[in-house]
Amino acid sequence: MKKLLFLFALLAVQGCQTDDCEDYLCNTPPGLFRFNIVDKATGENVFAKGTYSPDQIEVVNTADGGELEFTFVEENGLNLLRIHSIGWQTETVLSSIQLAGEEVFTLFVDAERLSEDCCAFTRYHEVKIEGAEFRLNEEKEIYTILVE
Repeated sequence: MKKLLFLFALLAVQGCQTDDCEDYLCNTPPGLFRFNIVDKATGENVFAKGTYSPDQIEVVNTADGGELEFTFVEENGLNLLRIHSIGWQTETVLSSIQLAGEEVFTLFVDAERLSEDCCAFTRYHEVKIEGAEFRLNEEKEIYTILVE
């Protein structure tokens, strides 16, 4: 009888235990893809220079032809294209970044959304930019795209 009561008590205590992760708020959003698009000859931002306007930007998901979410950051003269919709889930994305209907470059991203030790985060297995020369400022995490 004592063994039965002990077993019952043990099961009751285990049933009352909570998930160890519920006390943690640990969700790291995926990284932003930020692009500074500049004239290769002058080094000037093509939006600040007036060559293009932000309403001429299209970011097309080549898999389905739909648009990917993006924002254009004009504050403090930054003039950056920011794609913030990649990496919230495990996905492979190939997108075409276009200005005035012309493709400037393509962006390929292989992202995996993971959860380890109570924390969610995104691991990027591969990121490729093709169709344009570019530089990556790793400190600021900004790609500078050079256009003709």
